[in-house]
Amino acid sequence: MLDATPLLRIYARHRLSQLSRQHPHEVQSRQLLALTRHARDTRFGQAHSFDEIRSVEDFQARVPLRRYEDFWAEYWQAAFPVLKGLTWPDQIANLAVTSGTSTGRVKYIPISHQMARSNNRAAVDLLVHHVAHRPQSRVMAGKNFVLGGTTTLEDHGSGVVSGDLSGIARLEVPPLLASFVFPDPELARETDWAHKAVAMARASLSEPIRSIASIPSWMLLFFEELAKITGERRLVDIYPGLELVSHGGVDFAPYREAFAEWMEGSHAELREVYPASEGFIALSDEAPEDGLRLFLDNGLFFEFVPVEELGRPDPTRHWIGNAEIGRNYALVLSNNAGLWAYILGDTVRFVSLDPPRIKVTGRISEYLSAFGEHLTPEEIAKALLGAAANAGLQISDYSVGPVFPSRGNASRGRHVYVIEFRGRQPSETELESFAAEFDYTLILNNDDYDSHRQGGFGMDAPEVIAVAPGTFAEWMRRRGRFGGQNKVPRIINDPEILTSLVGLARESKVAHRR
Repeated sequence: MLDATPLLRIYARHRLSQLSRQHPHEVQSRQLLALTRHARDTRFGQAHSFDEIRSVEDFQARVPLRRYEDFWAEYWQAAFPVLKGLTWPDQIANLAVTSGTSTGRVKYIPISHQMARSNNRAAVDLLVHHVAHRPQSRVMAGKNFVLGGTTTLEDHGSGVVSGDLSGIARLEVPPLLASFVFPDPELARETDWAHKAVAMARASLSEPIRSIASIPSWMLLFFEELAKITGERRLVDIYPGLELVSHGGVDFAPYREAFAEWMEGSHAELREVYPASEGFIALSDEAPEDGLRLFLDNGLFFEFVPVEELGRPDPTRHWIGNAEIGRNYALVLSNNAGLWAYILGDTVRFVSLDPPRIKVTGRISEYLSAFGEHLTPEEIAKALLGAAANAGLQISDYSVGPVFPSRGNASRGRHVYVIEFRGRQPSETELESFAAEFDYTLILNNDDYDSHRQGGFGMDAPEVIAVAPGTFAEWMRRRGRFGGQNKVPRIINDPEILTSLVGLARESKVAHRR
C-alpha cells in the first residue's frame, strides 16, 4: 500500500517548529477567549456573560466549577438528546457514553464536530512525535490498529447517536486516513467483544500492522488471542513491522513487565496517551519519566484546583499561567463541545511547566479514605508493586475497597484487596508475607494510614484475595464492561460494585490471607 510517511514527516517538521515557539500561557489564554466567543450566544454563555469575558480572570469570576450532574440537571436533561444552543451553539450529533470507573453511573458526554477534529489532530500529533524519535519510521506504510469499542451506536432520534468514544472516533476518521486504519468498518461494527477479538486477531495477521492502540489490560487479552492462533508470544514474530504501541486510560506500571515480555526483540516503542471523553488531554512526547505533554492549542482550556480545596465554597483555581510543579491538582477543563470549568475527576501534578507536562496521579473518587487513612492511588500502586517485585511475583490486575465493621462484629473495618497475579501464583505463606510487606510500606509512607493501623486503633490488617488468571476479565464481562475502552477500577468506594467483585473473587480464589 501507499507509504504516506514522507508526507507525515513534512507535517511533523512544521508541527514541531510550531510547538517549539509556543508560550503556554498565551496559547491557553487565546484558546479560552476563542471558546467563549464561539459560545457567547448559547443559553450558558448568556447566563455567564461570555460577551464580557476578556481574560482568564474574567472567566473564573463568572463561571463556577461544575460536575457532570450539574450540566445534566441544569442544561441537558430537559432537552435531551437535542443539545444545540444550550452550552455549545452547534448541533451535537454524537454523545460518548461513559461511566464512572468506580461508581458505574452512566454519563452522556457531548462530542461536537469541532471536538472530533481536535481528537483527530491529537492522534496525528502522536505520530508526529513518533517519527521525530524514529527517523527511519514507515508508520504510514501500513495499518494503524485501533483496538476499541464498537462503531454500532444507539440512535436517539433527531440525528443524535451515542456509544463508546473509541467507536465514535473510528467513525470520525477523515476519509483520506481511513485506509490506514484497522479494523475495517464491517469488523469495527461488531458488538460482541469476545467474538470481535478473535475475528480481529485473524484478520490482522494478513495486514501490515504498524501501530496498535488501546487500554493495556485489553491489549494483553488480545495478545493472548494472537498467541492461541499463531503459537507465538512475541509481537515481533506476529507483527514484524510494528513500530508503535500506544496505551492510556490507566496506570501502566502493573502492566510494564508483561508488555516487556511481549515486546522482546521488537523495535516498537511504547508511548502513553491521555484521552478522555471530554477531550484528548496529553501525550508522551519524550521519555516516560518526563510525563505527558498537555495539548494547549487543540480546543481545550485547563484549570488546576488543589485537591484539598475541592470541597471549599471558593477553591483556588490555577491555570497554565500560575500552576506549580509538584502539587496535586484536580484537573478542570473547558472544551469545544460545551463543557465549562468542568471537574474531570482526574488528579494530576506537573513535572515541568515549559512545555507543560503532567503525570496522572489518580481519580478524585479513587482516594481511599473510608476511615480517615487518606491513601492515594500512587501510594497503593507503589506499595503493591514493590512488595510483588520483592516476592518474585507479577501483578496483572488489582482492586481495593473498604469493608466496614458490622453490628456484632468485633472487627474495626479493613481494606480488601483482590489481586490477580500473572504467571507464578503465590502460596498462602507467600501471600501472607506479601500482604505484610505492602501494609508496612503504607504505614511508613502515609502518616494517616500509620495512625489508623498502629495498635489496631482504627483498622485491621488488610485482607488479600489472590484470584485465578482471567477473573477480572470475567468480572468486567458480568458487569457489561468487557472490552473496548472499559477500565478495571483500582479503588472501589461503591459498596455494591465492591461486593460483586469480592463475591466472584471468593469463588475463584487461588489463595486468601487475612
